[in-house]
Amino acid sequence: MLGELFQPMHLLLILVIALLLFGPGKLPQIAANMGKSIREFKSALSAPDEIKVPAQQPEAQPAQPVQPAQPAQTAAQQPAPAQAAQAEAPKQEQKSA
Repeated sequence: MLGELFQPMHLLLILVIALLLFGPGKLPQIAANMGKSIREFKSALSAPDEIKVPAQQPEAQPAQPVQPAQPAQTAAQQPAPAQAAQAEAPKQEQKSA
């Protein structure tokens, strides 16, 4: 079954489809990149198993969290948005009158 897949007519059809999809300018780049990838893969398989450990750098101490200069205002000290809108509403009515 696999032998039937690589008949010259099938390979020609695959080449025509690839040419239509990628264009004549892009096919040489794709073929070169595939060849380079296959070469790198083969060299990685044949290379001895080595573990490269980078040199350890002295660890820096974690920074202390910065305390705010003034404590945040509580919800009771901040005006509520609804109250602020109600306070502005009469001012707008007075301006329009």
